[in-house]
Amino acid sequence: MKLTTKGHATRARIVAGAAAHVREHGVEATTLDAVMARTGTSKGQLFHYFPGGKDELFLEVARHEAARVLADQEPHLQQLDSWESWYAWRDAVVERYRAQGPNCPLSAVTAQVRNTPGAAEVAKVLLAQWQCHIGRGVRVMQQRGQVDAAVDADRMAAAFIAGIQGGVTVLMSTGDIGHLETILDLLIGHLGGVRDGQPVVRP
Repeated sequence: MKLTTKGHATRARIVAGAAAHVREHGVEATTLDAVMARTGTSKGQLFHYFPGGKDELFLEVARHEAARVLADQEPHLQQLDSWESWYAWRDAVVERYRAQGPNCPLSAVTAQVRNTPGAAEVAKVLLAQWQCHIGRGVRVMQQRGQVDAAVDADRMAAAFIAGIQGGVTVLMSTGDIGHLETILDLLIGHLGGVRDGQPVVRP
């Protein structure tokens, strides 16, 4: 569908409103009526921009939230080239999730995997891109002699992703950010290993 500038803006507004409702109330409670009420959109407008109905809209919501997961970590995620930058990224991740609490885009994406056709592929691409950024940072540190060359960068990056997801899950369940902070500190510490007989500590 070819849209005007105004049409693109309207479509984006509907997606953003639906995404916010999913974060706040969950996938099951986000009906088309709820989206229309939240965004001030008529049924005709909604189906004009999303002729596939709820499945098409929710797939766009998944894409929107996936993009936010990575955007929220910038510029740090693409600048993992020193211990200072790794801890700056760590702090950005923690502070973002602290501010969002349970209403986070990562949970919104994963929650839709079972309910929205195509959402599983969106989640898969998101995790692959995220892991690629972290893995690249590990390799940069290896090239600079800051990380042991024997470290498997891809497996290390996968551990970071799993750790963050686990920490976010605990945050959503209990409101406690401590688990996310702990796993990031442990993984960065493990990545740094020991240099000159001393473990790498936070700059």
